[in-house]
Amino acid sequence: MPGTDTASAQYGVLTDEAIERSRLRLGVPQPQQNPPHNYEVTTDGSRHFAYGYGDDNPLYCDPEYAARTRWGTLIAPPNFLYTMGEDAAPKPDAETKALLKGDPFAGLGSYQAVMEFEWWRPLQRGDTCKVLQTQVGVQAKASSFGGRTAHVTLDYLYANGRGEMHAVRRGTWINAERHTSKKRAKEVLEQVPYTDEQIAEFDSAYAAETRRGAEPRYYEDIAIGDELQPRVKGPLTITDVVVWHLGWGMQLTPPGSFGLAARIRRKAPGLYPHNELNIPDTVQRLHWEPARARELGLPNSYDYGGMRETWLTHLITDWMGDDAWLWKLRCEHRKFNYIGDVTWVRGEVVDKQQIDGRNEVHLKVRCENQRGETNTPGTAVVLLPTREAPVTLPTPPAPDIDGMVAYELNRFSIGK
Repeated sequence: MPGTDTASAQYGVLTDEAIERSRLRLGVPQPQQNPPHNYEVTTDGSRHFAYGYGDDNPLYCDPEYAARTRWGTLIAPPNFLYTMGEDAAPKPDAETKALLKGDPFAGLGSYQAVMEFEWWRPLQRGDTCKVLQTQVGVQAKASSFGGRTAHVTLDYLYANGRGEMHAVRRGTWINAERHTSKKRAKEVLEQVPYTDEQIAEFDSAYAAETRRGAEPRYYEDIAIGDELQPRVKGPLTITDVVVWHLGWGMQLTPPGSFGLAARIRRKAPGLYPHNELNIPDTVQRLHWEPARARELGLPNSYDYGGMRETWLTHLITDWMGDDAWLWKLRCEHRKFNYIGDVTWVRGEVVDKQQIDGRNEVHLKVRCENQRGETNTPGTAVVLLPTREAPVTLPTPPAPDIDGMVAYELNRFSIGK
């Protein structure tokens, strides 16, 4: 059939039509495809998530400890929002369903490039959460690695069960033709076994880590140039990725296995490409199956951008202490972090400002691998207490999800 041949020729190819189709979705609420990994904040859910990135902060893991802090109860780690969010999108009408049907970039490789967060209040033990997803940007760009690419920016707006805004997560993904990426891949990855001395060095760094915790870090004591105590993450193993998924969920592929997965596969076969034994398996397996990664033009399996985002927040929250507030984080994922790599998470104070009653400390943060490459640079803003006054939580630009949608659309329409 001619129609089938045309569709086959377009699959996995970035076309002008695909970009225009994507642009039609700007500002349209997109229903969530999967249920949240957690419907409410529980001690177990919070602890499993924190353990998944190597954090045993009792503020997130021990209700008795957390009850003695300024929060009065256990709070979830900042990036826990990834695991939360019942769908807040209205039920789409027929026209909206047609607009949102399918992926304009189906068959392309999708790589997370930028992630921004802004948090206004914590998710506390017992909280439920709503999330609304909407696309706010799409732009065609050239790439030396993937040829022509499409950069798509999505907003995820989170509110707790009382309707109070919790946070916004704003991500940009690069969609690239997989076959072009494979042809143009130039990276040669050389990995050699670590020596016992190197492993001992990493273990010593883990043993030296300290947490500010209940001792307040005051704004008055901060100086530009102060360095945050580094964190080490690695050498990264497939086991680390598995444990990460225990707390994070699956995110892309719906949860469940065997018959549950088969049910989803019948609806979305593209999520389950066949492996070398002709068994359909999740597209996410390139994160733990090196052979699959090599098929796609990459030298090895690699982590998720979300992992490095939590590593950055781990660095910051350990440094700032229980009484402070992580307000903003922005990071760019510029290089892959491969299985076997070691990541050093570092940061320093680059500015401090008192604005509208906020005591802001501005940080420059980054993830560096053992080859000396910065794969994820970022910036953050932390609010610290003074000796005279505690931190006041920041006010969101709008009080609810509907207001935030209007704010974000206006923000992007004027190019801010």
